[in-house]
Amino acid sequence: MEKTKWLDIKGNHDAFNIPSLESVENYYRKYSAVHRDGSFHYVHSTPFGNYSFIALDATPNPGPKRPFNFFGILDEKRMEELLLLAKESSRSNHSIWFGHFPTSTILSPSPGIRSIMSSATAYFCGHLHTLGGLMPVLHTRHYQGTLELEVGDWKHNRRYRIFAFDHDLFSFADLIFGEWPVVLITNPKSLLYSCTKHEPLERILHSTHIRVLAFSLSSITSVAVKIDGVHLGQAIHLSGPIFTLKWNPRNYSSRTHSIEVIVQDSVGRRKSVHHIFSLQEDVHLRFDPLASFILLTDHCMVARVLFVMTVLIQLFILIAFRYQRHLELKGPPGFINLTSFSLHVLSKIDISYYSVLLLTLYTVLGPWFIGEITKGKIGCCFSFGIFVDGLFLQGSVTFVVGILQLAFFNIPLMAYLCWSLLQRCCGHNFTSHLRQGKYLKIIPVYLLMLLLYIWQIYSCYFLHMTYGTLAFFFSPLRTWLTLLTPLLIYCVWTLNSNTLGTFTMQLKSHLSS
Repeated sequence: MEKTKWLDIKGNHDAFNIPSLESVENYYRKYSAVHRDGSFHYVHSTPFGNYSFIALDATPNPGPKRPFNFFGILDEKRMEELLLLAKESSRSNHSIWFGHFPTSTILSPSPGIRSIMSSATAYFCGHLHTLGGLMPVLHTRHYQGTLELEVGDWKHNRRYRIFAFDHDLFSFADLIFGEWPVVLITNPKSLLYSCTKHEPLERILHSTHIRVLAFSLSSITSVAVKIDGVHLGQAIHLSGPIFTLKWNPRNYSSRTHSIEVIVQDSVGRRKSVHHIFSLQEDVHLRFDPLASFILLTDHCMVARVLFVMTVLIQLFILIAFRYQRHLELKGPPGFINLTSFSLHVLSKIDISYYSVLLLTLYTVLGPWFIGEITKGKIGCCFSFGIFVDGLFLQGSVTFVVGILQLAFFNIPLMAYLCWSLLQRCCGHNFTSHLRQGKYLKIIPVYLLMLLLYIWQIYSCYFLHMTYGTLAFFFSPLRTWLTLLTPLLIYCVWTLNSNTLGTFTMQLKSHLSS
């Protein structure tokens, strides 16, 4: 252990509900191995070169409560610091960056964090926890050539990673603690993780030995090597965990090949690992498309675009029908015709039009709530970000919350108001429409609305439990909306029949034609 250098970097849970870096709640500063906040650069020196390790700290400061601490944030100052660290590492044989957040969950100004770390061989990250076991392997490569390698969490899944540089060729293995033996093939290295920009891959062709690292709690008794299913022999123990076997790489100079290593220890535990390799420069393998999508997509930008597009579509529909002079109903009274008619009525009736318009605009522009964003600090949450303690935290998860609000309450409420107005135009009031006998149509509508209203009530409860009593009472988008919704529905069902007279006559004329 005296030879071990511990490097750690904080994640979003270390910055969870932390009002400032100087706060006594900032346990990372006290209990971490490096005892400091922020990004840093460590150089590991060896007789054959230097290897840089750059820690990337993208945690928000101050650290808000859930769920608004899911994305990392880098401002201009932090980006400049990281750019300097990247320049410092330019003389090293290799540089490895490591941080908690995948780059797809980091907000950073132009040119972006991937551009700054483009000289790195790999970026190690976590945070996504294998997506609950759905994606046990989340690896990809940036367009600039840097590998991005997410590893599962230690707390629940006991995942960890070992890596090695063998003649400056980078290899790694993601493992589960307690599974032995541990095996890593360092030469020839995996084709999938090879990069001519960062590694001297020609050294594989000129190498004399296959090299394997093998560890176990018991002594290693056998290291068997196969290529393309052909047994090449037993690797010989060189020193420490290193095992080698002579080979002639020119026998494998064309196309791709599969190497398999089978390791057994003295108590009979056995482990087999394999990968594809190639000695041709023009041969490549592609990463899992889903993993690449998860790690390379700017999820904050996607959420922002989806949120804005949803709002614009809703506003366009409202305003277009509002200023449409006359709606002509043609053809049979099918779903499209009746939907268009109900939207026409909703947009022409002031109480429904201005209510839905105000709700949509307020979701985008208005403060959602005022409350204790982080311990002891009152702030204000908007769709585009959070103001707290004189600072502004750029919007990220807020856009996701906004999409959920639109999809699971605002838009369904608008749809229910349209449906209610259609019932009114058919001559029904609230009581009579329930007695139509069309229970297979009515019950699903009210069951769905009840579930969505319960979801809205639960969001108020969550707001109170997370951000305090102040947030509960000063939350127009949650508490106030929950209370005003029944009132709006009541107004629609009790509208004066004269207000709907023209629409009622138009609908009856169309239905009878």
